[in-house]
Amino acid sequence: MLIAVLIIILIAIVLILSFVPIGLWISALAAGVHLSIMTLIGMRLRRVQPAKIVNPLIKATKAGLDDINTNNLEAHFLAGGNVDRVVNALIAAQRAGIPLTFERAAAIDLAGRNVLEAVQMSVNPKVIETPQVAAVAKDGIEIIAKARVTVRANIDRLVGGAGEETIIARVGEGVVTTVGSSVSHKAVLENPDSISKTVLNKGLDSGTAFEILSIDIADVDVGRNIGARLQTDQAEADKKIAQAKAEERRAMAIAKEQEMKAKVQEMRAKVVEAESEVPRAMAQALREGKMGIMDYYNMQNIKADTDMRESISHAGNNNDSQDAEKGK
Repeated sequence: MLIAVLIIILIAIVLILSFVPIGLWISALAAGVHLSIMTLIGMRLRRVQPAKIVNPLIKATKAGLDDINTNNLEAHFLAGGNVDRVVNALIAAQRAGIPLTFERAAAIDLAGRNVLEAVQMSVNPKVIETPQVAAVAKDGIEIIAKARVTVRANIDRLVGGAGEETIIARVGEGVVTTVGSSVSHKAVLENPDSISKTVLNKGLDSGTAFEILSIDIADVDVGRNIGARLQTDQAEADKKIAQAKAEERRAMAIAKEQEMKAKVQEMRAKVVEAESEVPRAMAQALREGKMGIMDYYNMQNIKADTDMRESISHAGNNNDSQDAEKGK
């Protein structure tokens, strides 16, 4: 009976110790953080892991952050934030002399940004290397440049500010604009710092979570002759257009020639048809007495004389052509 009572008491003690973090309460008291057992039990009831709150609170108390309490930490934890990272960021900001409140740090953390990394970047600036940016100068020569951008996190603009991708895109746009406004690619190769100066003066960090400290052109190479290539393509296109127009004119000429031939054939057919009617008309005239036999003979003589004159004319033309050939 006594053994059963002892076992029950032992089980009760184990259950109490598993629910009430006595060890954590003792650690807090040893670190000078005054918490009651009921506060820890309340965290259990609110489904908050006491270690996630007490350990950062101990860390903050030892660092001298007096404006942090359990209510703030619990609220941030229940909102889905990283309590330990926020406390570490506040400690780092305090050591670096950066003004940062808990509410600001919690807002940055809940916005999805790494507040500790942002504080570290404020102390130690970060170098962002852009990919190769191709731009064409006014003389048609392509310039390929790569830039290194030194940035520092701006704590006040971390919430709602654009990220590194925006910085890279703006720097690339500035490089393209600067090179495109250059009269010659040689000027860019001789003074690559002109790109960084022009781009830096554009205020590319506005609306971003960073402050641009410097822009350095890491590499500049000469690419393709885009101007010559465009002129070649334009000439090829003009050639094809001219060929198409010539082909169109040739097709129209052929069509017109075919049309004229068709008309000539039609006229010849009409002439043949008309000539076939002449004997009939003459026979009808002879039958009706409108034309005598002498009239018929005279007409035949006139036709023979006309044929003779035409043959003589053709013979003269042929002789002139032969003389011309001999003269050549």
